[in-house]
Amino acid sequence: MTKFIFFTGGVVSSLGKGIAASSLAACLQARGFKVKLKKIDPYLNINPGSMSPYEHGEVFVTHDGTEADLDLGHYERFTGIQTDKSDSISAGQIYSSVLKNEREGAYLGETVQVIPHITDEIKNFITKDSGSVDFVICEIGGTVGDIEGLPFLEAIRQISTKVEKRNVLYVHVTLLPFIAAAKELKTKPTQHSVKELLRIGIQPDIILCRSSMPVSKEIRNKISMFCNVMPDRVIEAPDLASIYQAPLVYHNNGLDEEVCKYFGLNAPEPELDPWKKINESMQNLDKSLTIGIVGKYVNLSDAYKSLIEALVHAGLENKTHINIKWIDSEAKDINNQLEEVQGIIVPGGFGVRGVDGKLKAIKYARENLVPFLGICFGMQLAVVEAFKNVLGLKSANSAEIDPQTSDPVICVIDELQNPKHNVSQIGTAGVMRSGEYDCILEENSKLSKVYNSIMISERYRYRYTINKAYLNKKSGLRFIGSANNEGFVDAIEHESHPWFIGVQFHPEFKSSPFKAHPLFIDFVRNALSIN
Repeated sequence: MTKFIFFTGGVVSSLGKGIAASSLAACLQARGFKVKLKKIDPYLNINPGSMSPYEHGEVFVTHDGTEADLDLGHYERFTGIQTDKSDSISAGQIYSSVLKNEREGAYLGETVQVIPHITDEIKNFITKDSGSVDFVICEIGGTVGDIEGLPFLEAIRQISTKVEKRNVLYVHVTLLPFIAAAKELKTKPTQHSVKELLRIGIQPDIILCRSSMPVSKEIRNKISMFCNVMPDRVIEAPDLASIYQAPLVYHNNGLDEEVCKYFGLNAPEPELDPWKKINESMQNLDKSLTIGIVGKYVNLSDAYKSLIEALVHAGLENKTHINIKWIDSEAKDINNQLEEVQGIIVPGGFGVRGVDGKLKAIKYARENLVPFLGICFGMQLAVVEAFKNVLGLKSANSAEIDPQTSDPVICVIDELQNPKHNVSQIGTAGVMRSGEYDCILEENSKLSKVYNSIMISERYRYRYTINKAYLNKKSGLRFIGSANNEGFVDAIEHESHPWFIGVQFHPEFKSSPFKAHPLFIDFVRNALSIN
């Protein structure tokens, strides 16, 4: 019988429920169990695809083209299991599905209500495709007490009657704030958060106590008494220097052991040597490197979460500590800031804001022979920069930036000519080519040597592409990657630069601590050569 584990959060947001859920999944995997991770987001947007990164952080793209919460990136990196459409859902999708069913007469004239129709839809999402795994670990976004989260909490309460309570475990992640004036941790917010859950009908079975200070046995006993949780199931969740310490710390603090005890499972000790090796490697990095990331969301690092982790993974492979210098693409002194870096990345993004600064960074990298990686929009702007400043075509631009430009070297995808694409609607703005596709690389290109192959498969998320009418122009660029039989240019290199690569896809989505992505490994290796 499949076991269901639900993660909720209390007191404040951003407590690391996704990391905790991923860590538990990794530990259970290491004990020999099959796991599946799911994420529920209570917002009314259909998905985060049209949300500002400042609202939601990075949009993670699964192999089937689902635009999802960044926590799915953690799920994949920690477990190696590909997530897909069945692993992510929002309140917007839930309500849309129910209303569609109502319009089609599926409820046979019933009054459609939050209970049972919305909660049934949520339960169906949670239990779907669960028969082949030992554990379904489901993270509920938001914070207990949020009005939009109530139907989801009610649904996971009902799950315990659908599959029996002995097959359901509730984990509550909460904050123990440290009051400097009193020099003590406070448990009252946790008590109130648990009481809010109890009011809904959910008794937490395990409490994870997030804290910047050590949590004493006395404090854990106090929480145990007031929150009706066994002392051994009040577990410390300290702040960590690296998220990759989390599986080891949670295991050492007894999380997976208590989960197994709760379900009455006799399981071998987890084989966590791979995680130990990663953390040992992090302690023995003998080199250092500064990489400049030029973007418009640099005040929120979660907007580039997978990119950050991909650089960490590549750093481990090169025994190098990666220092990231965040450079606001709207800053006036971009060139001065770039003098301090050994490699430059212009990541994906949408819209006009900050474009001039990104073009300056690309030009700086090209002229000063600094290793450069342009991802998605970064690749498109590298094409614009080359046509403007090398070819001398001053009117060259992207149709996204200037729809009226006389030289649209970057143009919108024509979905009517390419009906096979997995395109998804993003408001009224158009369509998105999203998901995993094959790409053919030219033989003897730098990129084919990086991959050691001319056929690769990567994840995409974009609406604009290089205009085929400009491919024969002599701009110093080589167009060395193309979508299989579809004619899109997916990769570029600069002919006279030691390492200047742009890719239409997002390689960061397929990097993990156990298998760093080759493109980032080579980028870091080349950046080290000028350090």
